[in-house]
Amino acid sequence: MANHKETHNYNYQMETFTEALATARTMQQDWLSYGLNFIHLYVDDVDGDWLETWGNEEIFANPVLDKIKEFLVSDDVVAVQLRNYLGDRSLFDLAVNLEEMWRITPASDRLTRVKNILAIGETADEELSNLADSLLKTLTEIL
Repeated sequence: MANHKETHNYNYQMETFTEALATARTMQQDWLSYGLNFIHLYVDDVDGDWLETWGNEEIFANPVLDKIKEFLVSDDVVAVQLRNYLGDRSLFDLAVNLEEMWRITPASDRLTRVKNILAIGETADEELSNLADSLLKTLTEIL
């Protein structure tokens, strides 16, 4: 059972690394092809006033992350179960991971990703599946 989890985790890490490497290679090829103008392919507002407004925190506000953080510290039944499951793990780190998952993971793959995020620690598969499913449903409702 533990070996299966390690293999799954290794496969997931390799897949993530492979995707990151492919992205970096594409970006490098774009740089070679377009020179410094390649940045226009990756940044929407290159010519905007982002440098002048650098210190303005409102630009960096993340309402999704804020809602996730509010949920994690709430009295919601799922939030309480999640905090009990996490023990000493950082709620902020969990919130960041969940926000990233929500932003970049297709909806069809989110349950698997939530299970991977929560899979640190020893627990029964059924307990983890139920908690992940409840967390995903709650996130869908609040986001």
